[in-house]
Amino acid sequence: MNAPDYTKQQNSPDTRSPLRDKPLRNPGQSIREQRFDLFYDKLLAPMLVVLMFGWYAVMEWWRYFFPSSANPWFFTAIAVVGAIYAVFQARKVWPRIKAMKLAEEGEKAVGQFLERLRHEGYYVFHDIVGQDFNVDHVIIGPAGVFTVETKTWKKPKQGKPEIRVEGETLTAGGRTPDRSPVVQAKAQANWIKGLLSDSTGKKYPVRPVVLFPGWFIEADRESRKAVWVLEPKALPAFLAQEKELLPPEDIKLANFHLSRFVREQERIIEASK
Repeated sequence: MNAPDYTKQQNSPDTRSPLRDKPLRNPGQSIREQRFDLFYDKLLAPMLVVLMFGWYAVMEWWRYFFPSSANPWFFTAIAVVGAIYAVFQARKVWPRIKAMKLAEEGEKAVGQFLERLRHEGYYVFHDIVGQDFNVDHVIIGPAGVFTVETKTWKKPKQGKPEIRVEGETLTAGGRTPDRSPVVQAKAQANWIKGLLSDSTGKKYPVRPVVLFPGWFIEADRESRKAVWVLEPKALPAFLAQEKELLPPEDIKLANFHLSRFVREQERIIEASK
């Protein structure tokens, strides 16, 4: 079949997608979508407006210097004001875009690492979207259900990149973040626990995990009873030390209901666009 015929067939109202369900979400998908929205709405749009009025200004100046009746001052003023606004927006938005890009790359790297756990009997989910928040990753397997929050924080150029955890207090390089990742991880675990309980009628053990790629982690024993704060490479060893809490049928049940929830959320997101 040649290309025109194929394109015509694919756009025919008599055809439909061969895929029964949409694919599950990818690592960092929410951040990528937010970053694109920020770039196009807050950065690209002002730039295009400036280019448009700048072009008008150039044309008016052309007519001004050559025999024609024109007044370029109006469009020049608009172009200058627009340029100032665009520069202001760029200085304001660009650091956020860079931070989002780093976070997205971190989630992708951790997500790809977690995929290895499938060989150990775990199901792996990425970017589960809730109401105004998302859970970076969820793994379901013999040791239970685990919510995974990825924090890709830049390390200091000098000194040891160390994170200390005492209870719900976390310090990175001697600094305490405004929002505790430990508290955030606990909230995510409770949400997933409630979601599975409502959909399956079973009480699943859900443990919150926070992963910091590239950092050294110091956490006391009491802190790790509630939340695992780890470097990603340490997670498989922690999982291996856990007792088997879920039989295969409960693992499959949780996987089925969480998959269904993710696809339903994806349909809602697509319908709202």
